[in-house]
Amino acid sequence: MNYLFVVGTRPEVIKVAPVYKKFKETFKNVFLLATAQHREMMDMMLELFEIKPDVDMNLMEKDQTLNSFSSKVLSKIDQVLDAMKPDIVFVQGDTTTALMVALASFHRGISVAHIEAGLRSHDLRDPFPEEMNRKLIDDISEHLFAPTENSRKNLLKEGIDERRIHLVGNTVVDSLEMIKNRYDLSRVRENTLKGIDDYILVTLHRRESWGEPMKRILRAIKRFMRSTNLKIVFPVHKNPKVRKVAHDILNGTPAVLLEPVDYVTFLALLEGSRFVLTDSGGVQEEAPSFGKFVVVARDKTERPELIENGLGILVGKDEESVYRGMMDALNKRMDRCVNPFGDGKASKRILDFFKEGSFEPFIITLR
Repeated sequence: MNYLFVVGTRPEVIKVAPVYKKFKETFKNVFLLATAQHREMMDMMLELFEIKPDVDMNLMEKDQTLNSFSSKVLSKIDQVLDAMKPDIVFVQGDTTTALMVALASFHRGISVAHIEAGLRSHDLRDPFPEEMNRKLIDDISEHLFAPTENSRKNLLKEGIDERRIHLVGNTVVDSLEMIKNRYDLSRVRENTLKGIDDYILVTLHRRESWGEPMKRILRAIKRFMRSTNLKIVFPVHKNPKVRKVAHDILNGTPAVLLEPVDYVTFLALLEGSRFVLTDSGGVQEEAPSFGKFVVVARDKTERPELIENGLGILVGKDEESVYRGMMDALNKRMDRCVNPFGDGKASKRILDFFKEGSFEPFIITLR
């Protein structure tokens, strides 16, 4: 059997790396393909996990659109599939890379395995285009590795044969456990913040937040700092739609605006924070492993386990609701916290499925 794993963005590498490494240790013909949808941030993660693509398509271009990138993947992927002859192609999540490679593989009759299947916000416009991407990938895939029971139920409700669905947990927990065991996060944090030890971590980057919504969120953050005298630490995304408004609104405040940080540094910042404000999906999965409450600056989340288990709050993008959510988060205590998204064994479960044909499914009780 030939196994091909596909990555193109930072989150894909984080969540694919532990599975790829398990397969590489076990099977002979295991390959990695990179589209470089996000060149620099993808490379940063590949270096961290010490993995190198067998093929790098190097498709990223400045100011690329979803359609232009999609067309490049579809026009060039056939030669890669011809050369590698995969029996199974692994894609992860909901990126344009994942959708286009899954579609191309489907066209050629190649089995697709979807890592992190079944996430749903039930709104095709939020998040955009991720909600549509993951629904289509799930329909295409032969093997759907669902991270949680909610995700599994979503797939069943859509009529997907339960024999295609495998409940394994989220591989992001596998990756962050690897990082926690390899690095002294407190030292990394001290080297980054130089003595700042009481702060709120902020991450904002999503397409749905651009423009006025992000301005409202940032005004709430500014108001929060004025009310509490607490600092926020904000690694600012390189996208100019994020950077300009962040600097325009937060310059001159106690906010610590950082350049984008590597994954180890991000986890170190997360570990040391009081709580985190984010519009990210991945941060919602990572924060519980560090016992950090999450204020989610989105209207919907495809990770309801966070809210259901009292580990976060969904506040939308209005200034007043974001401000109140941040103020409420100051009083949250997370001394005992179990991550509802995974237990660090998802990669082994996926490997065991292909090696042995079965595994003990991921089941966790939090409340």
